[in-house]
Amino acid sequence: MDFLKRHFPQKNALLNQIFFRPGHELELHSLKNFPSEALGRTVHIDVFLPPGHFSGSNGAYPTLWINDGQDMPAVGMAATLQRLYQERKLPHIIVVAIHAGDRMQEYGTVSRPDYMKRGSKAPQYTRFLLKELMPELSLRYRISRKAHKTAIAGFSLGGLSAIDIAWNHAGMFGKVGVFSGSLWWRSRAFTPDAPDAHRIVHHMVSQGPRREGLRFWLQAGTKDETEDRNNNGIIDAIDDTLDLIKELKNWGYREGADIKYVEVIGGEHNPDTWGKVMPDFLQWAFGQ
Repeated sequence: MDFLKRHFPQKNALLNQIFFRPGHELELHSLKNFPSEALGRTVHIDVFLPPGHFSGSNGAYPTLWINDGQDMPAVGMAATLQRLYQERKLPHIIVVAIHAGDRMQEYGTVSRPDYMKRGSKAPQYTRFLLKELMPELSLRYRISRKAHKTAIAGFSLGGLSAIDIAWNHAGMFGKVGVFSGSLWWRSRAFTPDAPDAHRIVHHMVSQGPRREGLRFWLQAGTKDETEDRNNNGIIDAIDDTLDLIKELKNWGYREGADIKYVEVIGGEHNPDTWGKVMPDFLQWAFGQ
């Protein structure tokens, strides 16, 4: 923490941006140079604060930690939050959007990199999130530290990272959102005789044990890709997602109560698709 105290910018150095009409402000604090000893670099963090965060009488707010924070403008996070608040479809929450660095190395699975050594810095990224970012921001904002009020999410490789972190730290996260997750991440190269073997996340979940209290929201689009490695007529993005759901069900997780799967007809591997389903995820994770 001494590293943070020496280098973390004070509140009056934060860049504040205010959205929407006076009296109903959604605040965005952009922390452009959050120092990370674990990653050996600074990280850009955007914190979306609900109206009345500093002046209201509410206690700690439910909080979403989301990878690929640089995509928040493309998915329309600010406008989505404001609309859901105005329509009373979402309680006030805090969203912490973490901009990506070296996605191919910092996102991945902590237990091991893939067969091409991608994801080699996933342990450092997890340590940054859990040991540096979450404690520091909890001192500055009214962030809930209760697992059932805390979610983590991400897109593509960021979704792979999110489910890996949630599964291995279920005492800190109660919900995880995986948008077009890179669930193909493999420990060995593809071979035609075993097209679905060696997927790291599937193996991780199969080893258990069940993480009590953890809930899962998983999305795939019918146009996420065109590859069909096992020639069953279903694209790999959907196959990988459905196979992971099967592994979760083997531990007693139930669709509806514990698992929600969203398949977007015509959905592509891009922020436009993810932005369209973001309201569904937010209401699933934090709705009344």
